[in-house]
Amino acid sequence: MATTTAPIRLQRSVEEFVSQPRRLLIGGAWVEAQSGKTFPTYNPATGGVLAQVAEGDRADIYEAVAAARKAFEAGLWPEMSPAERGRLLWKLSDLVEQHHEELAELETLDNGKPLFFSRIVDIPTVVNVFRYMAGWATKVEGTTIPLSAPHAKYFAYTLHEPVGVVGQIIPWNFPLIMAAWKLAPALAVGCTCVLKPAEQTPLTALRLGELIQEAGFPDGVVNIVAGFGETAGAALAAHPDVDKIAFTGSTEVGKLIANAATGNLKKVSLELGGKSPNVIFADADLNAAIPGSANAIFFNQGQICTAGSRLFVHKSIFDKVIDGVAGETKKFQVGPGIKESTNLGPLVSEEQLSRVCGYLDSGAKEGAKAVLGGHRIGDTGYFVEPTILIDVKPNMKVVREEIFGPVVTAIPFSEPEEVVAFANDTIYGLASAVWTRDIGKAHRMATKLRAGTVWINCYNVFDPALPFGGYKQSGWGREMGHAALELYTESKSVCAQL
Repeated sequence: MATTTAPIRLQRSVEEFVSQPRRLLIGGAWVEAQSGKTFPTYNPATGGVLAQVAEGDRADIYEAVAAARKAFEAGLWPEMSPAERGRLLWKLSDLVEQHHEELAELETLDNGKPLFFSRIVDIPTVVNVFRYMAGWATKVEGTTIPLSAPHAKYFAYTLHEPVGVVGQIIPWNFPLIMAAWKLAPALAVGCTCVLKPAEQTPLTALRLGELIQEAGFPDGVVNIVAGFGETAGAALAAHPDVDKIAFTGSTEVGKLIANAATGNLKKVSLELGGKSPNVIFADADLNAAIPGSANAIFFNQGQICTAGSRLFVHKSIFDKVIDGVAGETKKFQVGPGIKESTNLGPLVSEEQLSRVCGYLDSGAKEGAKAVLGGHRIGDTGYFVEPTILIDVKPNMKVVREEIFGPVVTAIPFSEPEEVVAFANDTIYGLASAVWTRDIGKAHRMATKLRAGTVWINCYNVFDPALPFGGYKQSGWGREMGHAALELYTESKSVCAQL
């Protein structure tokens, strides 16, 4: 692994944005937290303070929910046509596209991810999600239903109406993408939103709020309250006037969200953790499978819920594949994300660094062998070596628990039935992958793997049209595609006697 040099010169707008204390967007106004408190966001590459942000808590959440309720019940938003909602979403996508470089730099500074990926993955994805959902705004349709009741005639039909005020809590690994995944479908169908970004990475969500205002969304339709999960997030999940809560994050916190939502039985969707199996059969095209498997785990520093963190390789090619993945990993350019050549950046925070290093220590104590990596890099910033562990056993913590860092456990197998049992032996079921030239085998595996997504001869392929979500403790519901609209609508049956 090499280190990188030559940081870019930041755009002036980015320097100005981080230099000024950031406020909360509530009811169309940028306001201080009612407590007057602020909190710092840190640069993961240095550990230094990046910006100061207003610290919203319960009082601010209540104010934001009230603003969202007012916007949902009265004013311009409920009277706006579907076509006009779609036009606003499309205009917002245009503004994101116009500010592409600024948003990419801001995302990289706040999250640590390589600028290269912020440019080619994060910002284009946000643009595409808003545009895709803009098209759905005019296509939320009901159906007419013939009834079989005797001795009378009825006209029956269904309506799909916005669920109402939506609370949305997003994670720190893809801050702007997750904001788009949550906001776009909710706005397309006519909901109003209170968005709570992760305290580690609130900056691009707050900048998006400015673009939402510039696009012309009515006041109160989108409210953005930065703050901590224990205060702002908990208040949003439990609020009695929130009709639906959408959360992406850890399974542990997802359970707390679900419990909090029982107060008024609000609708809940959860996109949670994963421990995804990545299966390479003996007949796989290793020229694709080896680099694909390296990227499956090390993309975004392994800080992705679908990370291919359990690598299952047929025993006949196990050594060859492990050597190959190690070789691919050694090509990574490790360094601050804001440097042009970096393709493996730091972890997001000191807390995450401690978590990942704790798992590395645990693996070593339990007998796992590091073929590559296994340690922190330096003492400045939150860098960890990309790590490949072998000689692992099924009961080890590194095999069973979500690490959410650049650590993969590699396990040999003999037969398809054996690897299916291994792959499904987890509380999670978010994603999986199969590498083989046998298309029949690939599709048989796809039916047997208990996961919301199965990739065949590829990994981490996402699209606004492709539903995404998990089995088991990886969550409830599906985001993206038409399925996302179901998260933010209520179905109403209407029946009239003729």
